[in-house]
Amino acid sequence: MNPPTPPTPSARSTQSRKAVFGAAVIVFALLAGVARAQQVTVRPVETDELLANPGVGAVTFGYPRNSPVLRNMPAWMPSTVHYNRWGWGVLEPQPGKIDHEFLDKLLRESRASGQQYAFGIMCCDPSGKRDSPLHRHPLWLKEVGGKEIQADYLKNPCVIPDMDDPVVLARHVDFIKRLGERYDGHPDLESVDIGSVGWWGEWHMTGSTNEQVRMPTKENCTRIIDAYLAAFKKTPLLMSMLTPASGAYGGGQTGPWKRVPKVEECTAYATQRGTGWRANALGHVPPGRGGHMRSLYPPSIKSADIRDAWKSAPVFWETYSGYASWVKESLPVRWILNYALATHASHINLNGDSDMKSFPKEPGFLSEMERFLRRLGYRLVLKELAHPDQIKAGDALTISMKWQNVGSAPCYKPYRLAYRLTNASGRSEVFVGKLTVNRWMPGSIELFTEEFFKEVKDLPPGEVAAFSDTIAVPGNMPVGTYGLSVAVVGEQTTTPVVRLGIKGRDDGGWYPLSKVQIAK
Repeated sequence: MNPPTPPTPSARSTQSRKAVFGAAVIVFALLAGVARAQQVTVRPVETDELLANPGVGAVTFGYPRNSPVLRNMPAWMPSTVHYNRWGWGVLEPQPGKIDHEFLDKLLRESRASGQQYAFGIMCCDPSGKRDSPLHRHPLWLKEVGGKEIQADYLKNPCVIPDMDDPVVLARHVDFIKRLGERYDGHPDLESVDIGSVGWWGEWHMTGSTNEQVRMPTKENCTRIIDAYLAAFKKTPLLMSMLTPASGAYGGGQTGPWKRVPKVEECTAYATQRGTGWRANALGHVPPGRGGHMRSLYPPSIKSADIRDAWKSAPVFWETYSGYASWVKESLPVRWILNYALATHASHINLNGDSDMKSFPKEPGFLSEMERFLRRLGYRLVLKELAHPDQIKAGDALTISMKWQNVGSAPCYKPYRLAYRLTNASGRSEVFVGKLTVNRWMPGSIELFTEEFFKEVKDLPPGEVAAFSDTIAVPGNMPVGTYGLSVAVVGEQTTTPVVRLGIKGRDDGGWYPLSKVQIAK
């Protein structure tokens, strides 16, 4: 057998060039595989479940959600806020000494119930009970030189503080200041009412005929509002928007009207400085009469120019007389609830014991309430997510998304979008993006037109908005396949805080959506 003929120099050169070319093709192919990454597009499935999110929804009044008193409140109804109003004397039983133990206990109880706490302050007790545990002003106020007024409410005698008296005003402003020093920005405090003035802290003195009974002067009203604004710069504030039947501040429906500002002036003053507003008569639409919702709130909202205040601060509604009366009186439940959505409410406050001990069980009412709570406040839906199916470690991963707020209000906290990459061996990396969710707006309808009063239509969802975010993948990330999850996390943490309106949430609050390949 003849040995193989060795290749000539020319043949060896040709084979060498082929080998180099082949290797180059392989390398190029590998590189091209990364460069030619395909776009992955995911469209999550929307859910209709009720979402227990911070700062929205049904509010329990007087009791935390886990209280046995609320046993008749439907189990499916989530509540993330617990609300009370307290007398100034309850919170400051001794001069200069706030009962921190009392408030701290309420904050702890709310947290244990999965809620945040909200409260308002009252100085005037229309019940006439000087030792009332809820409504009275401090018993010590007169002892330190504060002036009291012999007042009346619906012809029933009562004693109230004179909020124009320099001693009373100075003591109260100092009380608000010290309250803010302790509780402003507290993680368990959801909001504080700008209360203090008028019956129940609701900024009106209707029902009085006594010449001495009047709202504070405009200057002193402003001073009280300023005290709240200075004390609470982190915790949201809500200004009362309850309008007396006469449409102006003063003694009452038949009382004096001298030297008093209109109700809208104080509401406008507060909201122009960043507060939200609350109103306390949702459902007051008596048959044959205008009521608060038809005759009083519309002109006040227009006059105070607070139609757009919801864009930066929350709207809080309290029910009038309770849900049971709505059903008993055959009130237009959908019209009432759509009215609240149209004004971009975030909260509906249950009306004390009447709502929580005798909650209606009629199927028609419950279905309307469920529909309403599904829209109340913000509700964020991820409509689409897209990204390359593979990326090199050390490069940036661009994530394109489409989001929609299908609720009635924005999220007022700058919660952040975050992304998590997790591989099969359990390695997990969390990346916080540059996007915050507080600017995603809902839809709107025109308020208080003739057509509006005939039928308050369903609030349309917000526009579908496109966003892009980028995360830097570390260069030491091991190669392999990673699951990509999305969540809305806190302002300072990487813990998920918001439930999205899509299916697929895991036990940790993340939404696994797709996969991405990381290569060297």
